[in-house]
Amino acid sequence: MFYLTIDILGTIAFAISGVLVAMDKRLDLFGVFIIAFVTAVGGGTLRDMLIGNTPVAWMQDSVYTFTILGSVIFAILLQERLRYLRKSLFLFDTIGIGLYTLVGIDKGLQAELIPIMCIALGTITACFGGVIRDILCNEIPVIFRKEIYATACILGGASFFLLTRLPIIDEYAFTASIIVVIGIRLLAVRYKIALPNIYRKEPK
Repeated sequence: MFYLTIDILGTIAFAISGVLVAMDKRLDLFGVFIIAFVTAVGGGTLRDMLIGNTPVAWMQDSVYTFTILGSVIFAILLQERLRYLRKSLFLFDTIGIGLYTLVGIDKGLQAELIPIMCIALGTITACFGGVIRDILCNEIPVIFRKEIYATACILGGASFFLLTRLPIIDEYAFTASIIVVIGIRLLAVRYKIALPNIYRKEPK
């Protein structure tokens, strides 16, 4: 139940972030739902295909579809308040990557993969729904910009395996690692920390 709750919370966070992007692009209702849907399940779908877990999770359990639908309705009804919170998209996206990183790692552990592959799965789960969202909305995906994004997922995933070596229960390590991902992302944006620029001159 703990891991399912984390998965559902991640679905809600990413679905709302998808709605906010779609509304900024002034898409119609169907477009809003599609962007919310691919944002919420895109990374998990790719993850499940990579580990051979088919049909993928959202096809096996309708709770994901209904959760996304409910999140879309919620975001549309409260769109003015969400727009008032200027950083709401960033916050929902950040919460989403924190939750989904550890969901992906848990799936990797269930598939008996080594830690580095579990971290890769967690990063894919967290990031690629947003990649699909941004491509469909004609934006450069955040993961490909200078911002700390996938790096936060990798560091949070690594912290999980370090914490599991301590005498604490897995749920505490799981929760602490989610906080690490979210914390790194928030601090990176707050203090404008970014990966090094490999270009000598800024493009014109």
